[in-house]
Amino acid sequence: MRAPLGIFDRFDHAVPAPACLGRLTPPVAEAIGGWSGDVPADRILYVDTDPAIADTAAFVAHYGQELLGRSANCVVVAAKRGGETTLAACLVPSYGRLDVNGAVRRHLGARKVSFAPMEKAVEATGMEYGGITPVGLPAAWPLLVDAAVAEMPYVLVGSGRRRGKLIMPGAAFTQLPSAEVLEGLALTP
Repeated sequence: MRAPLGIFDRFDHAVPAPACLGRLTPPVAEAIGGWSGDVPADRILYVDTDPAIADTAAFVAHYGQELLGRSANCVVVAAKRGGETTLAACLVPSYGRLDVNGAVRRHLGARKVSFAPMEKAVEATGMEYGGITPVGLPAAWPLLVDAAVAEMPYVLVGSGRRRGKLIMPGAAFTQLPSAEVLEGLALTP
C-alpha cells in the first residue's frame, strides 16, 4: 500500500497500523487495537523507517524539508505546581517550537513547566525516546494538540519506537483521551 497522496508518496510500503501491531510498543498497539474514534483505525498507517534518522532534523534531511509542514513532534513535559508534578504531552508541528513557558504553562496552570527528563518520559510512556507518540499515552495525561496539527489532512508522527512512523489524519489526534486543541501551542519562525 502507498501512503496518502502527496508528500508521503516516498513511503511506498505503508501498512494499516492495525495489521502490524507487533511492530509497535505495547501501549501504542493497545491503543490502535482498541481504536474507537470517528476516524477509522485503518486510516492510521505504519511506515518502516531507519531508527538512525528518527530525530526530526535527520529525518527531514533524509526525506525532504517539505516534511516539516506535514509532521509533528510529541513532547513530554513536567508541570510543577504546589509541590506536585504532573506529566503532560504536547503535539506541535515539526516546523515550530513548543511554547513551554507561555502557552503550556498557562494552560496547565503550573508555576513551572520543563521538558520531562528522558528516563522519566520513557518509563512513563512505555515508548522509546525519539519515537514517543500521542497514541497510547496514559489516558489521565493532558494531551495538548496545536490546532495546526489537528487541521493537517495527514500527519507523520512517531510510532512509539525509533524505528517506524505513523501517518494519520490530524483530526484523529483530537479523538485521543484527554486531547485538547489549542491555538498557538507552537512558536513558529
